[in-house]
Amino acid sequence: MSTPTVEKDKSGRQFKVKDMSQADFGRLEIDLAEAEMPGLMACRTEFGSQQPFKGTRVAGSLHMTVQTAVLIETMTALGAEVRWCSCNIFSTQDHAAAAVARDTAAVFAWKGETLEEYWWCTEQCLAWPDGSGPQLLIDDGGDATLLIHEGVKAEEVYAKDKTLPDPSSTDNPEFKIVLGLIRDGLSKDSQKWTKLAKNLVGVSEETTTGVKRLYDMQTAGTLLIPAINVNDSVTKSKFDNNYGCRHSLPDGLMRATDIMIAGKSVFVAGYGDVGKGCAASMKAAGARVTVAEIDPICALQACMEGFTVAPMEDGIKRQNIKPQCDRFIFPDGHGVIVLAEGRLLNLGCATGHPSFVMSCSFTNQVIAQLELWNERNSGRYEKKVYVLPKHLDEKVAALHLPKLNAKLTKLTKDQASYINVPATGPFKPAHYRY
Repeated sequence: MSTPTVEKDKSGRQFKVKDMSQADFGRLEIDLAEAEMPGLMACRTEFGSQQPFKGTRVAGSLHMTVQTAVLIETMTALGAEVRWCSCNIFSTQDHAAAAVARDTAAVFAWKGETLEEYWWCTEQCLAWPDGSGPQLLIDDGGDATLLIHEGVKAEEVYAKDKTLPDPSSTDNPEFKIVLGLIRDGLSKDSQKWTKLAKNLVGVSEETTTGVKRLYDMQTAGTLLIPAINVNDSVTKSKFDNNYGCRHSLPDGLMRATDIMIAGKSVFVAGYGDVGKGCAASMKAAGARVTVAEIDPICALQACMEGFTVAPMEDGIKRQNIKPQCDRFIFPDGHGVIVLAEGRLLNLGCATGHPSFVMSCSFTNQVIAQLELWNERNSGRYEKKVYVLPKHLDEKVAALHLPKLNAKLTKLTKDQASYINVPATGPFKPAHYRY
C-alpha cells in the first residue's frame, strides 16, 4: 500500500482528509454543535481576549468529530496553532475533518484508515513544516504519547550502538508499524523524537487506556513530560463515559443493524462508568442484560441495579456483513454480532457521544491545557500524572448548568461552617465519590 501524501491549501496549511467538498456540510454541523457545548463557548468568552496560547503549537490525537472540531476551534480561538489526527481508524467524521482542514487547522484523518495510514497520520500531526514539534499535546488513548516515548527510547539505543528497532520483535501488528516507522526515520534524523520531547511542555490525556499508560510510565520512571489525567475528572468520567454511552450505544447499534434490542440477551463487559451507561441504555430498551465483572464492588453495584452478573463466552467463525459489522458464528449455528471490529462502535457505526457531554469533557481539556501552559516555568508540574483540582471540576459543571435551566442553592456561612466547606466551594472533600 502506498504512503499517503500531504496536501496543502492556498495558504500553505497542510492536511489529508477524505473529501474537502464536504466542508460546507461539516461547518453547518459544527455551528449546531456549538449551541450544545456551553463549556467550550464559555472558555472562548473568558479567555479569548487574553490569547493565552498565542503562537503555541498544539498537537491533538483525538476522534476527529464535529464535537472535536469545536474543541480545536476553541484552542485556535485562544491563539493556538493546531495540528490534529484521529485516535481511531473508524471514528473520523469526514465532513468535520474537511471543515476544520479548510477553515482552522492542519488535519490528517479520514474514516476507514488502515493501521499504516493511522500511524502515518499520527506522525504528521506531530511534525510541523519548519521541523519543530508541538509544545502541548492533547491525547486520547495515548498513541501520540507512545510514539514520542518509543521514538526517544529507540534513539537512545541507536546512539549507543547503532541498533535499529526490530518490528519482528513483537507480535502486536500496530507496534510492528510503530517500530518500523521509527526505524525508517532514524536514518534521516537520529534525534527527531528526542528534540521533540525536549520542547514538549506536557500532555492532557482523555481516556482510560492512555491514563493507564501514563501511570505505568510514571511508575517505571520513564515519563518524559508532565501529564494531566482528564479522564478522572468527575465531569468527564461520570458524564462522557456514563451519560454519553447511554445515548450513543443504542444509537450505534440501531444504525449498524436492524435488529430489535428489546427481548435480546446483551452482555456488557465491565460495570465501570462506561458499563453503567451501556447497561442502563440496554435495560431501558428492553434487553435482558448480563454484566461480566471481575471487581466484587462493581459486581455488587450491578446486582443492586437488577442485572445478572456472569462470565462471557467467545465467538468462533467470523462473517463480514458490511464495513464495521461482523457476525461471529458458533458451532450450533447461532451468532454474535461484533461492531467496529471491537473498537468504539458508537463512533465506528454512529456519531459518538452527544455534544453536551463532550462539552464537559473538552472543557476539562482546555482547562488542563491552560494549566500546563501557564505553569510551564513554575515547577508546579513535574514529570508525573496529575488530576485537575476539584474547584475546576466544579467550574466545568457550573458552566453547563444555565443551558439546563438549573439554579444552584447557595450555602449560608453557618451551613458551610457546619459541613466544613467554603461557602463558594469546593463543596466535597477530595475523597468524595460521586
